[in-house]
Amino acid sequence: MITVHHLNNSRSQRVLWLLEELNLHYRIQHYQRDPLTLLAPPELKAVHPLGKSPVISDGELTLAESGAIVDYLVDTYGSGRLKPAAGAPEHSDYLFWLHHAEGSLMPPLVMSLVFSRLDRPPVPWLLRPLARKLAAGVRRAYLQPQLDALLSHADRCLARHGWFAGPVFSAADIQMSFPLEAARARGYLNREHPHALDFLRRVHARPAYRAALEKGGPYAYGDD
Repeated sequence: MITVHHLNNSRSQRVLWLLEELNLHYRIQHYQRDPLTLLAPPELKAVHPLGKSPVISDGELTLAESGAIVDYLVDTYGSGRLKPAAGAPEHSDYLFWLHHAEGSLMPPLVMSLVFSRLDRPPVPWLLRPLARKLAAGVRRAYLQPQLDALLSHADRCLARHGWFAGPVFSAADIQMSFPLEAARARGYLNREHPHALDFLRRVHARPAYRAALEKGGPYAYGDD
């Protein structure tokens, strides 16, 4: 039995969705973020030394990192599903978007979230006006241009193919869904990216996505 160590409002939601798409049996071990710091509870360190989510257990295997988990589940249990064959033209696109999600798109989104909290506790109140100006400057000079370029690239891909690895839904779409959801929640993904917005609408209509959301609990993409 596969166990998903599921932290609320975290990337582990994608793992639940992937398991639903593969129609696999699994159980969920729920963990809640600290309401003040939003960090994972120390109990997760008993599962994996980094104490972060997503993490899965499968027999004697404990595996962290979203991309590694997706690769493992698809290769071990997919039976050729949700991944283009190695010799297929779409395979290189699949690899690119599978790793682009965390390697390129999520870092500026995480940085944006960090800077958005510089004017809140525990930052001393005397420093908050300066921190607010610093955050605004970084967003304007670096984060906004970076995210505009990254999201426009994703939108162009979806305009051509419908899904990220060609005309057929794949695990790369599951991996890319989280940063696009986060980008929309934070105002970066908007009407200038119509194909990405349509992608999210189609994702939300998938029965496996809805089943995973029901089992994983309410979700706030803007808080991860």
